[in-house]
Amino acid sequence: MPEVIINGPAGRIEGRYHQNADSKAPVALVLHPHPLYGGTMNNKIVYGLYRAFVNNGFSVLRINFRGVGKSQGKFDNGIGELLDVTAIVNWLHDQNMQATEFWISGFSFGAWIGLQTVMRRPELENYILVAPPATKYDFNFIVPCTSSGLVIQGGKDEITKESDSAKLAEKLSAREGAEVSYQMINGADHFFKDHLKEFEETVDKYIKHRLVVDSTKVRKVKRDRRRRRKKKNAAEAKPERNHFPVKSLTSFEA
Repeated sequence: MPEVIINGPAGRIEGRYHQNADSKAPVALVLHPHPLYGGTMNNKIVYGLYRAFVNNGFSVLRINFRGVGKSQGKFDNGIGELLDVTAIVNWLHDQNMQATEFWISGFSFGAWIGLQTVMRRPELENYILVAPPATKYDFNFIVPCTSSGLVIQGGKDEITKESDSAKLAEKLSAREGAEVSYQMINGADHFFKDHLKEFEETVDKYIKHRLVVDSTKVRKVKRDRRRRRKKKNAAEAKPERNHFPVKSLTSFEA
C-alpha cells in the first residue's frame, strides 16, 4: 500500500495505491467524505471500500482531496475537487493501459464528486455511492448514462435522509441500459456505526456480482481513451452530455 504523489491542478495530491500484478486487472478510485468535517482517505468507510476492491483483484487508489493531509491547495466547494478527480482518473489510465474496467466509489461528499465524474467519463461503467448527500447537495447534474451502480444508505442516517437516497437511486435508474441497486441497511447511521460488517459484506457481494456480469459483456470497440492525461485541457472540466439509455432500479444477488 505505497504512498503516491500525483500532480493535480492545485499542486500535489496524496494517495495510497495498490497495483495488482495483473496488468489487465480492473481499476477503482475511492473518494472520502467532506474535508471540512474531518473527511480523509483513512476514514473507516473509505478504507473498507479500498480493502473490498483489493480483495477482489483490483488496482485501487484512495486519495486525500486538496487541503487534506499532504495534498496541496484548499477546499473549493466541489469545483476544484472535481478537477482533481479528473486528473486522478487520467493518472489511473496511464498506470493501467491494459485495464478494461474502471470503477469509482465515494462516501458522502465523495459520492457527490464521484457521481459527477461518472456523468463526465463514459469509461467509468460501475460506481458505488455510500450515503450520497442527496438531502444537502444538488444532484441535478444527472444525465442518462449506461453506468451501473450501487447506492448504500443507512436507515437511521441523521445527515442524509433515507427517502432522499432512495429517490436518487430511482432517478439514476430511470432509463434502460444500466442496473442500479439500492441497499438500505436497517438501523445504520451515516457512518454505519455498529453496522460496518454488514456494510462491508454488501459491498463485497456487489463487486463480485458485477464482475461476473461484466465478464459476459462483449465489447465491440476499445474504451474511449481521449481523456487521458496527454490530451487533458480546459475543455475536460465541462460536462459531457452523453445521452445514453439507463435501466430501472434493481437488486443484486451474491
